[in-house]
Amino acid sequence: MPEDEVIAAARARADEVGVTAIGSGGGAALGFIASLLEARSVVEIGTGTGVSGLWLLRGMRPDGVLTTVDTEAEHQRLARKGFVEAGIASQRVRLIPGSALEVLPRLTDGHYDLVFCDGDKQEYADYLTEAVRLLRPGGVVAFDNALWHDKVADPAQRDPETVAIRELGRTVLEHESLVPALLPVGDGLLVAKKIWTPEA
Repeated sequence: MPEDEVIAAARARADEVGVTAIGSGGGAALGFIASLLEARSVVEIGTGTGVSGLWLLRGMRPDGVLTTVDTEAEHQRLARKGFVEAGIASQRVRLIPGSALEVLPRLTDGHYDLVFCDGDKQEYADYLTEAVRLLRPGGVVAFDNALWHDKVADPAQRDPETVAIRELGRTVLEHESLVPALLPVGDGLLVAKKIWTPEA
């Protein structure tokens, strides 16, 4: 699916401020997942300049609300510009500045259809813990950069980010409440569905 002028402009802003936005393939996959879930409530970790947020909002229900968290207020200002350009009603986006691990614990358990993680790679395991709590049964968590520039599959690569993403993949695979899949789009999109359990 080709990107339109609004997403292209948001991507250009990302390049200007040194943000690595999700690729068009990953963005399209996010939009498709949001559509499949008929998502009404989505959490995004890592607003950037709004590229992934625009894809998510297009897939969500017309009354859906995106809660997006980023440590950089300036990036969120640029993201808001893109949302306005796309004609998205202001009440459909909650922009929360701050650290994800400080913001996420304040969000409601079992309330969200989709949690998208594209923040600090070394915090991915903590994002997973929070996402499992936040998701309703049947909801989906997604992590960008699951291949991390093809370094995850190379055991010789031992930098902290690569190790963190590699361990995340193992944790998701072994998690009793998740059904995972690795989508080979862009830099890799690791997705997992929270299964229905008697406790859920």
